[in-house]
Amino acid sequence: MIAFIVTSLLASLVTVVGAAPASAATVDTNAWYVLVNRNSGKALDVYNLATNDGARITQWSRNDQAQQQWQFVDSGGGYYRLRSRHSGKVLDVYNFSTADGGGIVQWADNNTANQQFRLADSDGGYVRLINRNSGKAVEAQGASTSDGATIVQYADWGGANQQWQLVRVGGGTTPPDSSLPSSMRWSSSGVLAGPRSDATHNIVSIKDYSVVWHNNQWQIYATTASRSGGWNLVHFAAPDWSQMAGAQHTFLDTASGVGTGYRAAPHVFYFAPQGLWYLVYQTGLPSYSVSSDPSNPRSWSTPRNFMSSVPDIVRQNMGNGAWLDYWVICDTANCHLFSSDDNGHIYRAQTSVANFPNGFGNTVIALQDSNRNNLFEGTAVYKLGDSNEYLLLQEAIGSNGRRWYRSFTSSSISGPWTPLHGTESNPFARSNNVTFPSGTPVWTQDFSHGELLRAGNDQTMTINPCRLQFLYQGLDPSAGGDYSQLPWRMGLLTQTNSPC
Repeated sequence: MIAFIVTSLLASLVTVVGAAPASAATVDTNAWYVLVNRNSGKALDVYNLATNDGARITQWSRNDQAQQQWQFVDSGGGYYRLRSRHSGKVLDVYNFSTADGGGIVQWADNNTANQQFRLADSDGGYVRLINRNSGKAVEAQGASTSDGATIVQYADWGGANQQWQLVRVGGGTTPPDSSLPSSMRWSSSGVLAGPRSDATHNIVSIKDYSVVWHNNQWQIYATTASRSGGWNLVHFAAPDWSQMAGAQHTFLDTASGVGTGYRAAPHVFYFAPQGLWYLVYQTGLPSYSVSSDPSNPRSWSTPRNFMSSVPDIVRQNMGNGAWLDYWVICDTANCHLFSSDDNGHIYRAQTSVANFPNGFGNTVIALQDSNRNNLFEGTAVYKLGDSNEYLLLQEAIGSNGRRWYRSFTSSSISGPWTPLHGTESNPFARSNNVTFPSGTPVWTQDFSHGELLRAGNDQTMTINPCRLQFLYQGLDPSAGGDYSQLPWRMGLLTQTNSPC
């Protein structure tokens, strides 16, 4: 075992910013470090500034902010916990796994063996983090060099993706800017997932994705479209986007209380005041099911409705459209139910947090446009970090018939909403501000119904404005025919012009 010597002399010999890298023999338990991966050059990072137990640990381009700063806390016997400056939680091998590929997350500090690591020296001033419980090393999975790549444990073989440079940093950081740039730029993945039929489900597409990180996996809920024209819901999950194409699909119509019939456009979140997960979807009315574990798709309850009938204001304004795409977001006092009508209107209803999920009423028009295609469907509303600003996304149909997204901001969930990225020449997400990496085919010109990856899973719908990623449905540009038979597939946008 490499000796782990803590020296108080180090603080007076090494300058705070731009200090020489530490090794296993020169770590100061009073200091904060950024851990830089030798293979990728990226830093160990609490994904999306999460503060909850079980949140992902990833690698990300180095910015030295609090979510990338770690303190070594003595556990005795040459082992240490790594405490996040941002969350106060420590690195943790999820569920005491001893398997290769076991997830690395953050968790409340219990000082258990799965939270304890020793440092083994590699050449050039790099170290490996060896877990006390499993004996395995912390690594960037698959030697990835991408932002957001998952951190896991694996047998210690000394690979560059298992080696970390400990760079001492200063006592404070500037909080990330909560504003978004005046124009957006994105890079898209290839197709990540598509339909998987079984003996009783002949599926042509999966669409309308809702996503949370839970139980060390991305939990995806989506709409299925069958070749007979029916709609229902499906669940699939994987710890990494590269594994989504092979994930098992569980159809909620036969596997859960959600049941058969028209179900579409899911939205999943954790309602912290009740300790319950909610799956919101459309059945003709805004409906929901509840569960204690969204990683178990069989656990959802039978549908219940937020409202017993279509509000008068919706009936009077939706024309030949349809009331659909329900979205819940809450502040400290109230919960808000947003919806669209395929006819140029966004609606908002309200109830108190204490009364949720009951009592939704006072439905109003939150936004409207005389051109129905400008505010078509897919409403989603998020809180921008720790600010008092909110972001509203709305899917539009462009002048070329392709789907794209607009954005609006407000200092209140109740509005008023001001366009931020509101035109085809300055969109939130559209074919003219999305690029595809070399080797990735331009597989879609539509950027349709999806979700931003959130900083947490709760009812506040908080996002980290510094690192936006958008899970969307795309479409082969040559596809045509009835909407229910269009072959929608899943893709992921990653922002390339973050302001922080």
